[in-house]
Amino acid sequence: FGHIKGAFSGAVAERKGAFLEADGGTVFLDEIGELPVDLQPRLLRVLESGTVKRLGEDKPRKVDVRIIAATHRDIEAEVKKGTFRQDLWFRLAVVLARVPPLRDRKDDIPLLVRHFVALLGRGDFELPSGLREQLLQWSWPGNVRELRNVIERALAGGDVEVGSGSG
Repeated sequence: FGHIKGAFSGAVAERKGAFLEADGGTVFLDEIGELPVDLQPRLLRVLESGTVKRLGEDKPRKVDVRIIAATHRDIEAEVKKGTFRQDLWFRLAVVLARVPPLRDRKDDIPLLVRHFVALLGRGDFELPSGLREQLLQWSWPGNVRELRNVIERALAGGDVEVGSGSG
């Protein structure tokens, strides 16, 4: 949520925080299921009020953000266990998009490889055919992040054996 200059020892400059930085745009909350229970009320307050208060500030600031949250956890099960607040879950679960793991959508691998190669500035790079076959055979326990790591290693010219330290 940010802080103002002098809010605590070492706060030598102000920091806006993710919500103020994204005002008028989108905040992506990756691995929302890992958010500690004691921090969940703070996030819920922001979502319900549309305001944030930086550390050291007296008045809340209005923010207009779209929230996209992702997790690998079953949040409904976490709610039942008491490790995730039900009211926060209801606030976040406006539109749900369940994306199957990479192992269940191997047809996406060539497209994702092209995307990562282009993203990393090597649009002319061709994967060796043996590596291409390994990519299609692997179970991808690290999902898309693991695939990206493999592609980065291939682009760096390192030895690439899928499944060996690829996650």
